Amino acid sequence: MGFALSVQIAALSWLLTYEYGLQITDIGLVWATGPIAGIIGQVIIGIISDNVWVWNGRRRAFIVIGGVLASLMLLALPNIGVIQAGLGIEAILGIAIVVSMVLDLSINVSFNPTRSIIADVTPEGRERTKGYAWMQTVSGTFGVLSYFIGAVLGNIFLLYFGVFLVFFFSVIPPFFIKEPKYLGRYGESEEDIARELAQQKKDDGEKINDASLYRILISIRPLWGFLGYGIYAIVKRLSGFEFPGYYFELIALAVTIYLIGEALFKSEEGKTREEAGKIGFQKVLAAHSFSWIGAQSMFIYFFAFVDFRMPELSSDDVGSVVNWSFFSLNVVAAIIPVLALEPLANKFGRVRTHATALVCMAVGYALIFVLADTPYVLYIMMLVVGIGWASIISLPFAIMSQKIAQNQMGLYMGLFNLSVVLPQLVSSFAVGDIVEAVDNKAVLLVICSLTVAFSAAAWYLVKEPKDEMTENPALIDEKIEEKLG
Repeated sequence: MGFALSVQIAALSWLLTYEYGLQITDIGLVWATGPIAGIIGQVIIGIISDNVWVWNGRRRAFIVIGGVLASLMLLALPNIGVIQAGLGIEAILGIAIVVSMVLDLSINVSFNPTRSIIADVTPEGRERTKGYAWMQTVSGTFGVLSYFIGAVLGNIFLLYFGVFLVFFFSVIPPFFIKEPKYLGRYGESEEDIARELAQQKKDDGEKINDASLYRILISIRPLWGFLGYGIYAIVKRLSGFEFPGYYFELIALAVTIYLIGEALFKSEEGKTREEAGKIGFQKVLAAHSFSWIGAQSMFIYFFAFVDFRMPELSSDDVGSVVNWSFFSLNVVAAIIPVLALEPLANKFGRVRTHATALVCMAVGYALIFVLADTPYVLYIMMLVVGIGWASIISLPFAIMSQKIAQNQMGLYMGLFNLSVVLPQLVSSFAVGDIVEAVDNKAVLLVICSLTVAFSAAAWYLVKEPKDEMTENPALIDEKIEEKLG
């Protein structure tokens, strides 16, 4: 699934610009389907996967279904023109939006269970940190492969190659994972889990997970400003309605900063573990959100920066430089999670290690803005950016997973993903409007650097989760079965 996402990042903007002639704002609209798919896919799939047992697994079926759909949509991307001709539809933008949305939805359908299953099969503490570090190493290695293929053989070949790789590597491996059937709240013993499940049976089928809309909205309170802006931006783009000036955008920004500040400075002292976990979860949402404005804006509009800074490049050369840049980014992201981030996190703490990695990323963006006038300088600077990117897609999952109950991992993994996808709507719309309007496309790197720096400062205010070294839930299923009869 990491390969599928990397193929999308490498090829989608290039394909829509140079093959189908779409403008920057149109490309931003196409990319906005990703956050929308994430909102729908990850939250709903997370809720469902917490409460089902299909094909002898909790997460397995969703990974397989998502993988099949993702491979089909990768096949559709280079054939949008063929689909357009076959349907007799002139609006190629609409077809691109549909294909992109289904691709994003299928990736999100798989991503939530893939991330949740690591928490399912690892105990809290160092082993879970190691699990997410290795997740990023494997995913990042596949990402490196995708950018290498795109840079050497071209994006069209990459798309077709991705069809087969994504299919086989997302459909076959899930059947080799032994999933634990019973999950406790915070790593209780098998007696505690059995007692809780027995009580649940007596409560007329009442579920432990209350996934009501009210609870979801309360849980994501720090993201309300992003949510309000996202709804407004979508309505504005699709209907043409907008408030005069930029008053709504400024209000949404003010609300976002206030709610994030409120979450970060809320105390967890004197609370039960469940109450402290909810406060801690909101702090993670608040700190994580702004880093994704910086990351996603780079992925969507980096081609515009390269085209502006290096005007002598042809369209194919721009695509190649972008792929080699992301190759450099992902080489670091594939190597350092296990070799550096995990041991540093064990020594200095996950939160501090992650915040420091984001500082490196912000500095890397600033160096690109100042120094990157040639491809090779750009590639070197992207190695620095890769330090933060490696951490963004590994350590926050380990941190978040220790703030919440084990048997609600799918639900909260989906809610956690909202701190990714809602800021991505800011990238798709607000940042896209700025990049389109400003002649100096290097403004993109200023935005990326400032938002990641803000995120780093916020992470320093997050309390380090305590290690709760517990027995692996995969090892106690048989005892629970015996106690439940």
